[in-house]
Amino acid sequence: MNSRHEEIITAADTRAGDSHVPPVGASSDAGPMVDGRAARWQSHREERRRELIRAARKAVHRLGSDASMEDIAGAAGTSKSVYYRYFGDKAGLQQAMGEVVLGQMQRRMQEAAQLAQTPREGLFAMVSAYLQMAESSPNVYAFITRLSPGEASSQDAIAASGALGNFFEQITDMIANPMREYLGAEKEAVIVYWPTAAIGLVRNAGEMWLGSPAGAGKPDQATMAGQITDWLCLGIAPALKTTT
Repeated sequence: MNSRHEEIITAADTRAGDSHVPPVGASSDAGPMVDGRAARWQSHREERRRELIRAARKAVHRLGSDASMEDIAGAAGTSKSVYYRYFGDKAGLQQAMGEVVLGQMQRRMQEAAQLAQTPREGLFAMVSAYLQMAESSPNVYAFITRLSPGEASSQDAIAASGALGNFFEQITDMIANPMREYLGAEKEAVIVYWPTAAIGLVRNAGEMWLGSPAGAGKPDQATMAGQITDWLCLGIAPALKTTT
């Protein structure tokens, strides 16, 4: 995008922000026309924002999770100031991208779980979908779930905004609901505490697996999903029995 186009967008954004002020000489019944113009500019801004997120996602996938705003903007063919105008700072971009990516992951996990016949099959389906999507772009996953090196002293913007927290909260509910149906009210303590603990195991084991170097000792995605599901359902009791 050339600088002239960026100037037009900036001017348009300014006009959209001031669109409640009637133009000089306009009659008082011109309100609906101005409101329509504001709606068009708002739609334009939202579409531009989506384009910038898509471009940033591609850039991070290729350049790595430590890519700077300047690197991301360059790969997107625009200027760093454009990203700052739309997202405030890098943490704002992480938050916005996180909302998109995590939303897609949640939908994929939900679709997988809906095809399952038992809670265990549902767990395996969700774990598999989670690992598959994280593995499809480890750089993007790291970018939306971890602090940038220069922001290590600040609060995690995504967690603070609720994007990441909401994602795992929704997944916890997805796990708890079928458990409640199968176990009944007398096992409410299990339903209340276990899903939250399960999410911690899935995330920590999954991220450790994701960050492990490729090699003979690293299980493939399906094997890892099966192993995590076994840990969730059986713990490590089977492994302990084989050593006694």
